[in-house]
Amino acid sequence: MRPFRFAVQVSGASSGAAWRGLARRAEGLGYSTLFLPDHFTEQWAPLVALAAAAEATTTLNVGTLVLGNDYRHPVVLAKEAATLDLLSGGRLELGLGAGWLTSDYEQSGIALDPPAVRVERLGEAVAVLKALWRGGPADHQGAHYRLQGAVGTPEPRRRPHPTLLIGGGGRRVLSLAAREADIVGVNLRLTEGRIGNDTIATAAPRYYDERMAWVREAAGDRFDAIEIQCLTFVVQVVPNRRTVLEQLASTMHVGVDEVAETPLVLVGSVAEITESLQRRRERWAMSYVVVHEAELETFAPVVAALAGT
Repeated sequence: MRPFRFAVQVSGASSGAAWRGLARRAEGLGYSTLFLPDHFTEQWAPLVALAAAAEATTTLNVGTLVLGNDYRHPVVLAKEAATLDLLSGGRLELGLGAGWLTSDYEQSGIALDPPAVRVERLGEAVAVLKALWRGGPADHQGAHYRLQGAVGTPEPRRRPHPTLLIGGGGRRVLSLAAREADIVGVNLRLTEGRIGNDTIATAAPRYYDERMAWVREAAGDRFDAIEIQCLTFVVQVVPNRRTVLEQLASTMHVGVDEVAETPLVLVGSVAEITESLQRRRERWAMSYVVVHEAELETFAPVVAALAGT
């Protein structure tokens, strides 16, 4: 089994100094990576902010969780990602997804195509990115992108390409991730276009069994080379685990045991959370866990107990 790694997802800070301080704090607490999401809401521009975070730290990886593929042409993204990987000394974890949040498309005016089309376009984008990261010149004639003699400069620091993360919750995107990515982010099924009841229902552990079966099937012999990641949504380091789980179960309209085992939830003492994470690694191979800024400090004892083990 892969050793545990932990990351924190943030959206910005009150100032440049606060941002750099946050990155250094995450590094000091033992977190592996600082992630930014990619939505047209109140958050910082991911790649620019990550460049500053990388400059403020020495070992902390910086990454996107995840960039919406529809928001950037892969020729542009290849150059920006390679530059950031070069400047950070190979510390970039480039996360990509097919795009899912309906409000992003409504606000930007970008066309929201059916999920199958978005995933197909993501697959083409990954092919373009990898071709450009090899240095080019790259030619590509696909349904979504057409390149002729595109040059991939600069070359990224990490070879053959920056660490690539692909996240999603449907079979198409998880199969693509299993074939192409270094890290597979196993998420809820997001076809609803928002976090509603239908989406929350797919947090049940049995759906993660199904998703990991898809990943294993698509990955084949390369499965052991893949890192499996999970973004959490409810993290509470507390002594009254059962009480909190009962409250969550009532809110989500599911059983307590189901809430306790979903990868989205981590509740309990440090020892109880540690045991939960070890069980999930055995069941789903999940060794890379992401929490949010609000839990940066309170979750640090779990990081100290498990990181690298």
